[in-house]
Amino acid sequence: MYPVNYHRAASVADAVKLLETGDTKLLSGGMTLIPAMKTRLAAPSDLVDLSHIEELKGIEVAGSTITIHAATAHHDVASDEKLKKACPALAHMASRIGDPAVRYKGTIGGSIANNDPAADYPAALLALDATIVTNKREIAADAFFTGLFETALEDGEIVTAVTFTAPAKAAYEKFRNPASRYAIVGVFVANSADGVRVAVTGAGDSGVFRSKEIEAALATNFDAAALNGVKVPADDLMSDIHASADYRANLIAVMAKRAVAAANA
Repeated sequence: MYPVNYHRAASVADAVKLLETGDTKLLSGGMTLIPAMKTRLAAPSDLVDLSHIEELKGIEVAGSTITIHAATAHHDVASDEKLKKACPALAHMASRIGDPAVRYKGTIGGSIANNDPAADYPAALLALDATIVTNKREIAADAFFTGLFETALEDGEIVTAVTFTAPAKAAYEKFRNPASRYAIVGVFVANSADGVRVAVTGAGDSGVFRSKEIEAALATNFDAAALNGVKVPADDLMSDIHASADYRANLIAVMAKRAVAAANA
C-alpha cells in the first residue's frame, strides 16, 4: 500500500465537502476499491468513508414501496424480515453474494456505484424498475447503468438510497463462478402491474442489460414453458476464460427459465 489520507464522513453533506480534497474516492464497503488499491489499479490520495453515516443505513417498507439506503450491507438486505415479505427475491439474491465477509461489509450503494459487469444488484434494480436516489437527484435504473464500471453519477454525486415498487412475482438465478461467486450469467425476472422486465448480468459486453427477447416471450404468459425455443443473440455478449458468448447466450435462456419457475413457485 501507499500513503493515503483517510476521512470519516459524519454526514452526506460532510462527504460531499471532503470530495473536493485531492484525488478522492468514496469508500463504502470497500469490497472492490481496497483490492484495487492493493494492486495499484487505483491510487487515490484521499478516502472518504461513508460507512458511519447513519442516514445512509436501513430498509423501509411502506405498503408496496421499498426503500433501501445506500450503506445497507448485503447481509442486512438478506435478513430483513420486512423485505423478505415484500420482495423475497431481492433478499434471497443478497444472501448469495460473495461469502460472509463480503456480505457483512459490502453495501448496495457501493455495488451499484461501482457497476461491476458481473455484480448482482444492477440486474435486480434494472428488472425492478428501481429509482436510484442521490444527494442531487433521482435517476431511473434504465438511465443509471451506462456501461462497464460506468454510471450516470456526476462529480460530487453520492448514492443515498434505492427505491422501487414490490413486484407481484420475481426471482433471480445465476450461474456463478465457483471461486469468486460472481455471476458468469445472472438473470433477474420481475412481473408487475406494468409488465415483465428481465435483466441480465455477467454476460453483456457493455455490462448489465435487459433481454427484450425474454421479456417479449413472457409478456403474455409468465411461465417457464413460454421460453421454450427462445434464442438470445450472442452478438453483444462477452467471451472470456470462463465462457464464450454462445455459451452465455444459452445460459441466459436457462437461467431465465429457472428464475421464472422460482418466481411462480
